[in-house]
Amino acid sequence: MKAVLFALNAKYIHSSLAPWCLLAGVEAAGPAGVCAEVREGTVNEPERDVLARILDGEPDAVLFSCYLWNIRETLRLAAAVKAARPGAYVVLGGPEVSYNAGEVLAENPQVDYILSGEGERSVPMLLASLAAGRKPEEAAPPIPGLCARGFLSAPCVEEGAPPSPYAPAYLENLRGRIAYLETSRGCPYACAFCLSGRCGKPRWFPLEQAKRNILTLARSGAHTVKFIDRTFNANPAHANAILAFILKHYGRDIPAGVCFHFELAGDILREETFALLEQAPPGAFQLEIGMQSFCEKTLAAVRRKTDTGVLKQNIRRLVAMGNMHVHIDLIAGLPYEDYDSFRRSFADVYALRPQQLQLGFLKVLCGSFMYEHTEEYDCHYQEREPYEVLYTKWLPYDDVLKLKDVEEMVEVYYNSGQFVHTLPMIEHLYENPFDFFQELGDFYRAKGYSEAAHNRIQRYEILLEFLQDEKQQDEAFFRQMMVLDLYA
Repeated sequence: MKAVLFALNAKYIHSSLAPWCLLAGVEAAGPAGVCAEVREGTVNEPERDVLARILDGEPDAVLFSCYLWNIRETLRLAAAVKAARPGAYVVLGGPEVSYNAGEVLAENPQVDYILSGEGERSVPMLLASLAAGRKPEEAAPPIPGLCARGFLSAPCVEEGAPPSPYAPAYLENLRGRIAYLETSRGCPYACAFCLSGRCGKPRWFPLEQAKRNILTLARSGAHTVKFIDRTFNANPAHANAILAFILKHYGRDIPAGVCFHFELAGDILREETFALLEQAPPGAFQLEIGMQSFCEKTLAAVRRKTDTGVLKQNIRRLVAMGNMHVHIDLIAGLPYEDYDSFRRSFADVYALRPQQLQLGFLKVLCGSFMYEHTEEYDCHYQEREPYEVLYTKWLPYDDVLKLKDVEEMVEVYYNSGQFVHTLPMIEHLYENPFDFFQELGDFYRAKGYSEAAHNRIQRYEILLEFLQDEKQQDEAFFRQMMVLDLYA
């Protein structure tokens, strides 16, 4: 049996780790009569090209990794595979189908099976059953996470460390793209908008394995190695050992210039971790901290136990070090968060001066606590992916649209890093920097600039026009500041 493990990435620079983990599981189990390989595509490619890549060699089974960003295109590809090769098995897996498998099967006749939860053990078991001509539903022992029409299983949660996905074929396929590294699975927290806490108790993989993988990926030609541990510092000893290892080998066994990305809980950082982060060469570490909100009632509702005072203090320390890119997330549309309280949360985060401020919107994911309590919070969201919030009892639809404008302006004028001298001068005109981005967003919309005028020079020209027309500011002064930014 020939099996294709397929992932449809959002961009070429991304390289999904999931199919390689599944391939490692297949190779470790060695099911009789099964030959599997990984193939990839992007959502931006013509569907016919991707389909031809999948069907090359006439596979007997195609297994798709399903995520929020690729589910629509994946289901279309699955239908095309079934039409082109009616006898081929179509199997789905991944977080986008693990908590609504029955519904997906009912709505998509082209799908034969869904494997819910982790797949390193269930994929080889399924392929072995199909290769032997047996019905997977009747397999003994049962295939964990297997879902078929009239046959549903709970998501599979394994124990211990999975086999390493970093085979020579993976490294050859990477070709300088972002490399993803997993040193733990699960999350000790149960945030209402996230699925990671549903993946069983967190388990940390052996440190020696993590160290070997760090060196392998750092030498692969990848410029960024992104740790996909949901809360990297949830186990401080584990995190500190990894940071110390990277620092010890950076510039020697680890090429200078490689950047390691970590997702941290900022309020639980310890002094030992601060001391290690402070030693990092400039550009070696990138930190992402999910703040989500500074509204205490909101944080309680989404089950985020956060000491916001400690969090602010810790983020200030990280930013003040000046050697790392610090990225902070805010989420609009959470319970009890209205326009005014979000405006205050924004001001609190902005005052911390992170290198990137990500203003996102709640996505109501099937299987999450928020999904199960939408009626309680009167939370209305898009019926199809990305399931983004439309309005809540606290945040009307018109306010969501206004925040969308703020999101766009923050991305263009703050996160771009192209206005580092001009923005501080503009902020003096406002009590809250949020109001500047909102007014600028209103100006863009009124002038019809929202869908255009996003090349670099036009951004400067529009901002200058806004300051003259709306704020009656001195053109010469701000023109000089923008020239400085342009050259800088």
